[in-house]
Amino acid sequence: MHPEVKTFVRMKRFVLVILSLVVCLTSIGAVGKRSNSPIGFVENPMLWADVPDPDIIRVGDTFYLVSTTMHLMPGAPVMRSKDLKNWETVSYIFDRLTDSPKYDMLEGTVYGRGQWATSLKYHNGRFYALLAPNESGAMGDTYIFTAEKAEGKWTLLSRMRHFHDCSLFFDDDNRVYVIYGTGEMMELKPDLSDVIEGTHQQIFKREADETGLLEGSRMIKHNGKYYLLMISHVYAPGRHRREVCYRADNIHGPYEKNVILESEFGGFPYLAQGTIVDTQDGDWYGVMFQDRGGVGRVLTLMPCRWIDGWPMLGDEEGHVPSLMRALKSGEEEKHIICSDDFNADQLGLHWQWNHNPIDNAWSLTERPGFLRLKTNRVVPNLFLAPNTITQRMEGPKCSGAVLLDVSKMKDGDCAGLAAFNSDSGILTIKKNGKKWTLEMSEQSVKLSQKDKKVENVTEQIKETVTLTSPKIWLRVDGDFLPRRDIATFYYSLDGEQWVKIGTEHRMRFDWQRFFMGSKFAIFCYATKKKGGWVDVDQFSFSHP
Repeated sequence: MHPEVKTFVRMKRFVLVILSLVVCLTSIGAVGKRSNSPIGFVENPMLWADVPDPDIIRVGDTFYLVSTTMHLMPGAPVMRSKDLKNWETVSYIFDRLTDSPKYDMLEGTVYGRGQWATSLKYHNGRFYALLAPNESGAMGDTYIFTAEKAEGKWTLLSRMRHFHDCSLFFDDDNRVYVIYGTGEMMELKPDLSDVIEGTHQQIFKREADETGLLEGSRMIKHNGKYYLLMISHVYAPGRHRREVCYRADNIHGPYEKNVILESEFGGFPYLAQGTIVDTQDGDWYGVMFQDRGGVGRVLTLMPCRWIDGWPMLGDEEGHVPSLMRALKSGEEEKHIICSDDFNADQLGLHWQWNHNPIDNAWSLTERPGFLRLKTNRVVPNLFLAPNTITQRMEGPKCSGAVLLDVSKMKDGDCAGLAAFNSDSGILTIKKNGKKWTLEMSEQSVKLSQKDKKVENVTEQIKETVTLTSPKIWLRVDGDFLPRRDIATFYYSLDGEQWVKIGTEHRMRFDWQRFFMGSKFAIFCYATKKKGGWVDVDQFSFSHP
């Protein structure tokens, strides 16, 4: 390397190190507050929230991202960005799934199932999204949706057999394929109505060192070659989760393999699963998710450098960088998690319901400026309560506060705010006769394996206080720094003086039950008789 080039590389690394130190010191000084990244830079994680199984494409100067939200409705969120730094939710691919009463929390649930690993494509002026719920039988059928604009409206185009963690792929000759499982492929009919029978192919065989799952297929074409990106779980001493790439000159093979990322990051485990995307200027980026415990699976942004025809991810050492230069400067600040005063005539796209909502049991118009949550089903616990409304929690630290008017609750009603997951920390206002009490509790749900039925809920009440006013503020703070995952709970009678209640709750990620990060959840349900309601005045989100 020429001496001047070496000097430039050293200076570049020095500048990035200094910027990283500035970011770290700023974050520490703010006691966990997520600092605004230096102007023109993206601080990793790009999205420090539960945004797993990403697929990302670019259309013109705009990037579109889809993710998995399983049992939350509407489902398959589409997010948009101009600079890979500021993201906003612009649509959902479907409003609800209706193949089974389990989606309504009747005869079981779909916790941890529902929509998985959507594949997003743009072809001949239209957007296409392919997804397959992680279910058996007809509930697991693959759906293909289409839209003229990613912002919607999306319409169902077809349904066909189940394809696990699949990638839709349009080739240059307009033939269409679905790549799924561990290197399986089928061709689709030109109108995408179904598969072409007899086209199944195993395009590569698992190697001896691939002792775990190979999944999360994402197929792209670059410079005439086919690239299939997949996550590899290697269960062996000294081996780690990694992203691998299979490359071929022909879509049918033969394929050769290379490891393109094997890196830990930020004090958390090794990361993988995602895809790569190019810019208008011909630069490439990788977007991969990382498991971060209680907050869920977060998204990281990294360079993608084409080396010897392989899309190698990470910096020069193959590591995920702390900082990435944003594509544009001066873009409007946008977020996928938002405060809300409920003054709009439609519910914001930052909200999702736990399972299918009951539309006549909530309203933004019966009391303008408030979200009314009405009871319409008697249930024994929060995990079966309809119309629980949620937003993601976010690292490194976050706070969600809600102002409630509980004056119209009926005897036996429960309402409040939770750090909601299969193990939840909950602030519950209970109506007992004519009196209200506030409880902080920890609750854990046991689900059946087949139908995800709620078999049992264990509850530990940590503290109870008596309320004298129907107007109350509740707050949940989350700390997702390494080895923390702690939620703490507060209430206020005036919105200014906050009183801590109960104990710290350890948030957990359990793939066998909910399979998602903790959510802020606002709820109201009946345990004795339906017909009561609460009015939600506002939800305030911040980074303390």
